[in-house]
Amino acid sequence: MTITAKFEDGVFKPLEKVAIQEGTIVQVSFPSYEERLRNKSRPVGSLSFFGMWKDRTDIGDSTEYVDKLRRNLRG
Repeated sequence: MTITAKFEDGVFKPLEKVAIQEGTIVQVSFPSYEERLRNKSRPVGSLSFFGMWKDRTDIGDSTEYVDKLRRNLRG
């Protein structure tokens, strides 16, 4: 499972509903600053997860949704 979260006040806060039990231990990994800069210019359509929300009605345009998540991660 992959989720998007924002780190605030020393806590990772999911930006979406997470279906795991309270107290579950998880492993968090994130790209380095250099990796984020390198991947910044990649179009969303080229990413492996593109189209995974095609059957969801709560997201609408997935490209706009991902772009919004990216803007929120930058603060």
